[in-house]
Amino acid sequence: MNERIKLWIAETRAPFFTATIIPILLGAAIAWARGEPFHWGLFFLTLLGGLFMHAGANMINDYMDHLRGTDAANVEFVRPFTGGSRMIQEGLLTARQILTASILCFVLGSVIGVYLASLRGWSILLIGAIGLFSAVFYVTPGFALSALGVGEMFIGLNFGVLMTLGAYIVQTSRFSWEPVIASLPVALLIAAVLYINEFQDAAADGSVGRRHLVVRLGKRLGAQGYAAVMVAVYLSLLLGVFLNSVTPWALLGLPTAWLAYKAIRVALAHYDDSQQLVPANAGTIQIHMLTGLLMTVGYMIEGFL
Repeated sequence: MNERIKLWIAETRAPFFTATIIPILLGAAIAWARGEPFHWGLFFLTLLGGLFMHAGANMINDYMDHLRGTDAANVEFVRPFTGGSRMIQEGLLTARQILTASILCFVLGSVIGVYLASLRGWSILLIGAIGLFSAVFYVTPGFALSALGVGEMFIGLNFGVLMTLGAYIVQTSRFSWEPVIASLPVALLIAAVLYINEFQDAAADGSVGRRHLVVRLGKRLGAQGYAAVMVAVYLSLLLGVFLNSVTPWALLGLPTAWLAYKAIRVALAHYDDSQQLVPANAGTIQIHMLTGLLMTVGYMIEGFL
């Protein structure tokens, strides 16, 4: 039984659930810092619903990549960052099992979303619908967002802007531009996580027509694009504070720029070497998590003060 649980944890890629946890923490912290009472039950439901949708997206991604033959063709993947979970390729789970589990997660996440919308506002349904659309069509053959070169943008939108805004609306029952603007560094960083992980998968993805940004730009120019995205993270944070749209305490996230600098150096030097690029893969995930957490702490400090 324990081995079975470990298999499904690996299949859902649970260690990457920070992509969901961080923006939801940030959105809820912004609501609390602005004087709203904190609804713990609704917060945990938001988190649970987001995790179900995230798990469903990861699994349907594996299923669709299996249908396209992407993962089977991928010989440059570096686990756990690229190449999918490999559960189907290693014969540990069947494609049918993964598709069924994915649908179940989407159903459970949608049920929670409808319940939250009935309590806090139907705009939550729109956010959930965009998320479900993005998850299903991210790699669906015939209409794959990732193949159109917009997959990175949709990842940033969903795991940055929409999750932060959704968590805020659940707590407040109203829209505000502050969580949208505050979410931009997190949105850019999670897009950067996907982007840097595309380097090792580029050859396999290109061979099956999955023309994401790294395939379109090429690895050398793609590495320069990665550097530009990372710089944009901190410019968006500074601009948000300068325009008085984000708490000055959010600048607690600024020191991670040193880690970003190191990741950029690795990417520019080793964009064509799958193993040497790994510190940039791991570093980008770390930067996303630390920056989002530090910004959340910044809003908590403002709330206490």
